[in-house]
Amino acid sequence: MTTFIIAAALLLVAVIAILLPPLWRAPGASATADRRAANLAIFRDQLAELGREHHDGSLADEDFVNSRNELQRRLLDEVEAEPAAAPPDTRPGSRKTALALLIVVPLAAAVGYTLIGNPRALDPLQRQTRIAPEQILEMVNGLVEKLRKNPDDSQGWVMLARSYKVLERFPEAADAYSRAATLVDQDPVLLADYADVLSRSNGGKLQGKPTELVERALKLDPDEPQALLLAGAAATDRQEFAAAAEYWSRLHAQLEPDSEEARALAAAINKAREIATQAAAAKTAGKPAAGVGAVSGEVTLSSRLAALARPDDVLFVFARAEEGPRMPLAAMRATVADLPLRFHFDDSMALSGGRKISDFATISIEARVAKAGKAQSSPGDLLGSLRGIKPGSRNLRLQIDQVQP
Repeated sequence: MTTFIIAAALLLVAVIAILLPPLWRAPGASATADRRAANLAIFRDQLAELGREHHDGSLADEDFVNSRNELQRRLLDEVEAEPAAAPPDTRPGSRKTALALLIVVPLAAAVGYTLIGNPRALDPLQRQTRIAPEQILEMVNGLVEKLRKNPDDSQGWVMLARSYKVLERFPEAADAYSRAATLVDQDPVLLADYADVLSRSNGGKLQGKPTELVERALKLDPDEPQALLLAGAAATDRQEFAAAAEYWSRLHAQLEPDSEEARALAAAINKAREIATQAAAAKTAGKPAAGVGAVSGEVTLSSRLAALARPDDVLFVFARAEEGPRMPLAAMRATVADLPLRFHFDDSMALSGGRKISDFATISIEARVAKAGKAQSSPGDLLGSLRGIKPGSRNLRLQIDQVQP
């Protein structure tokens, strides 16, 4: 659109440059003035007619340009045929005409284009050809075929990964990124995008490999925008709200002030800081602090049951009272892909309205691979448990070695 406006302005300047000098120096005889006025009227009529034919589609772009240029040349020839000098007593009238044209020609062009032109045609988005989904799939399939013949083309795998992401085929996008490891590992932008599609292919979960990819991206570029966004989201998953606010603040500094994105991110930063402040206040008010009643250890999966679990199966780890209500005292959620998994429970992780680990002499630690993805047990779940655990116990070893009947 800017290019068109500049070109149109230059054209107007050229027309005015052609018309004004002769008029400024033209003789003041009424016959000469009448003829020039008639020529100008004819020129405007013919130019408007060309514009209407071009707008209606009866005149092609190339023919329109050629006809317009020919019209300008004819007018130039007509102007150059006029006497070169004007008597002193007639020059003021010619100059008035010149000044009038200086105003009328640009105004007439603007009004004429508004009336008979098509301003929406200046929008590049209106001129772009719509690509059908079938065409996109055809292009992606063509790229897949090329990569089958040349599987070492890292750049091609990256292009395929991004194409799959646009199509929201996230598992395939993650697989394509994994095949371009030599290129991805050196690029913070690609590392962050790989983490994003890997997370989306796993239900939005960022812990595990996505977090590792984000951390590597931030080592290469501490201000990589997508990595900072994902790092903050991962921190909130870990309930590290102060860290989330810090990551997002670094991203917020890169956004356009007062933009919609900046306002939304500012709200998230304020919320994270509010939660972090409330947590700190709760500690000072005598509520359970981290470390009180702590138990920690590691969960592993028995090799004889490994074939029964998929990497994306949901894994729950609970701390329960051995006697009393079955409501968990603390819990965490992960996936089989995170195994071996470190766990840590303490009184600060007590569920809302529930009792704390330190309220009991002994507790049990249970781990379950939930084949149905639900916290409630179901047939086929893979189980493991430790009993008689005293609060304060560390370096526990919990193996999942049973199948729920």
